[in-house]
Amino acid sequence: MDIHNLIKMANNIGAFFKSEPDRELAIQGVEQHIRNSWEPRMRKAIVEYVQQGGTELMDIVSEAVLHIAKQS
Repeated sequence: MDIHNLIKMANNIGAFFKSEPDRELAIQGVEQHIRNSWEPRMRKAIVEYVQQGGTELMDIVSEAVLHIAKQS
């Protein structure tokens, strides 16, 4: 699994939800999209990336991934 491709995909999702004026709704939107659209291996890889200190994700994406990590 290419983490750079996952980062790009996740940031594209974040860019879509960034226009949401309510930050919490934007984070929830990113989280829900990743949960619904990504297979478990992809979610696991992006969670591990964030937990290991990865810094290339948009803020709302990182927060969404941390929410996923807490509920996994």
